[in-house]
Amino acid sequence: MTLRPAAAFHGVDLAILRCASLLVPWCQRGEWWREWRSELWHVRQACTPSHGVLWSAENEVTLFCLGAFKDAMCLRGQLGRKPIPHATTMGSAAQCVFLLVGLIAMSYGVALLLPGVSSVRHFQHYRDARNLVLIQDARYPGDSTATISVEQYQSWKHRRQDLFDDFAFYRMTRESIYDSGHTAAPGTIAVASTNLFAMLGLPIRFAASGGESQRGMPRLILSDAMWKREFGHDPHITGRVVQLGTNAVVVDGVAPEGSWRLPGKVDGWLLASDTKSIADGQGFVVAHLKSSEERTWGENWLMAAPNQDGVMADFSCVSLAESTRGPLDLFLFAVFLACLALPATTSLPLGEYRVSSQKLSWSKRLRRWGFLGCKIALLLPIIYFVSLDLAYLHTTVNRTSSENLQIVSAFSICLFGLRWVLRDQRQRCPVCLRRLTHPARVGEPSRNFLAWNGTELICVAGHGLLHIPEMETSWFNTQRWLYLDPSWNVLFADPGLASASYF
Repeated sequence: MTLRPAAAFHGVDLAILRCASLLVPWCQRGEWWREWRSELWHVRQACTPSHGVLWSAENEVTLFCLGAFKDAMCLRGQLGRKPIPHATTMGSAAQCVFLLVGLIAMSYGVALLLPGVSSVRHFQHYRDARNLVLIQDARYPGDSTATISVEQYQSWKHRRQDLFDDFAFYRMTRESIYDSGHTAAPGTIAVASTNLFAMLGLPIRFAASGGESQRGMPRLILSDAMWKREFGHDPHITGRVVQLGTNAVVVDGVAPEGSWRLPGKVDGWLLASDTKSIADGQGFVVAHLKSSEERTWGENWLMAAPNQDGVMADFSCVSLAESTRGPLDLFLFAVFLACLALPATTSLPLGEYRVSSQKLSWSKRLRRWGFLGCKIALLLPIIYFVSLDLAYLHTTVNRTSSENLQIVSAFSICLFGLRWVLRDQRQRCPVCLRRLTHPARVGEPSRNFLAWNGTELICVAGHGLLHIPEMETSWFNTQRWLYLDPSWNVLFADPGLASASYF
């Protein structure tokens, strides 16, 4: 029994098609196999002669069969893609929430890395801050310049006062600390009167109750940053004698992080005797007002008092209650201003949503408004941490400039963030909360008063259409949502859309 050449070539072609069908997914393999076999029959009928074998014809038929591999690979590439449209995935409510949560994590992570943010977030409240004032010469604007001399402070402290019952003084100097042969980098030291920390009511970590602090030596209180940077978090630092410049001092403790809210960035405080150890120089004076129910002082007021020469001069008194305002107070103030400015910069209504034949359930209505509230709630911590990161990104910026930068950045981010929340809510389907896509231009501007003219967006799940007018008129002044009845479902029968999760 011999096999005819035509039958042999036909068997080889079928084997090639069978191998190509193995690359097709199982659910469609039988259909493609039948399609290729029928095409093979037509190709063979058109190319090969009725009798005999023509090699050029058989070569053309074989090339057709090899082309089935390209078809199979192309089909696998198409089926490997997600059936859900790009707009459905990228515009889902869940992804919007995850994006906002990611921004919170990023801004909070940056805040943890910035020492300035960590310091201001853990600031200490001063005791009786409403009755504590910072006194400065009224001729000098701002609070960054030292304007009070030691002689002026001494004259006030030893003179009978009607307004104040106590005074504290400090001045800034640059010194190096020597500790057991180790020389720390020069730091800013506040040479202060011994009652400064007691007047402010600031706690001191690792404070000693006796021993070295009672030797009569000047006491040095380290800042939290200096203690960590130069002394390696040593919890037994209290009582150690170190060399500060040319003087021997005893370390009396560590000030908590964020405890210093007065002018000047300080690495340590040298609590010295009021009359002997405080050298001449200009500094700052903190005073405590006497308790009086009859007097009500503001946050900033002028005082006429004799200077060190006995001549009357004007001095500004700034309440420390203003200096002890935390970043949260500034943030809430900026958010309040942004909420006041929002109606003047954008439209607040979300549009017209007419009642459809299929009334929405309460769960879908609550989900829609809950999503709006969730976006606002997630936006607030983003504003808070991003404004702090921008305000305290550079450690060289003074406290007043940082606070102003925080207010401006928080106000700007909050204003534009709330505008984005409203705009994003308007462009979402009220049923599935997906972003509306496929914008189409409808109408003509010349017929604006006869038919509506604007942009039409569609929900890819088939819930409705959104009509946004290009020109506001008395009869069409805001966007309108049009629900689609179930008869439209045949156009949105894509199983990928039906199975897509929208929250």
